[in-house]
Amino acid sequence: MTTVFTLDGRAVVDITSFYAQLNQLFMQQETWQLGASLDALDDLLHAGHGALAGIDHATLLWQHSAASARALGVETTAQWLRAKLAQPAVFNTENIQRQLQTLLEHGGPTYFERIVQVFADHTRVTLQLA
Repeated sequence: MTTVFTLDGRAVVDITSFYAQLNQLFMQQETWQLGASLDALDDLLHAGHGALAGIDHATLLWQHSAASARALGVETTAQWLRAKLAQPAVFNTENIQRQLQTLLEHGGPTYFERIVQVFADHTRVTLQLA
């Protein structure tokens, strides 16, 4: 049996609110919360923390995903990448600069598309965009 979790994409207005939605869905019984990081999302899907603990397969039904795609589009992604560029001791700025250039020249991958890719890399949780 597949457990279905529903995310309301209208509540996703930026990267922080996306992770707030994930924390509300998956981490309510935990004493810690996911940080606003694609690595944290990957860890959640891989390790099965919170509401995913003990579940063999789940589906995340992302309703109003088009609204989230707009909110997590080119502008938001560029801001996210520029914030990384401001931390050269932490991030590979050459790589981040290439990602930013590709984003601005070709329109992607956006943060939304990166999220979709993280889900695609995990068979335990299926992402269904609606």
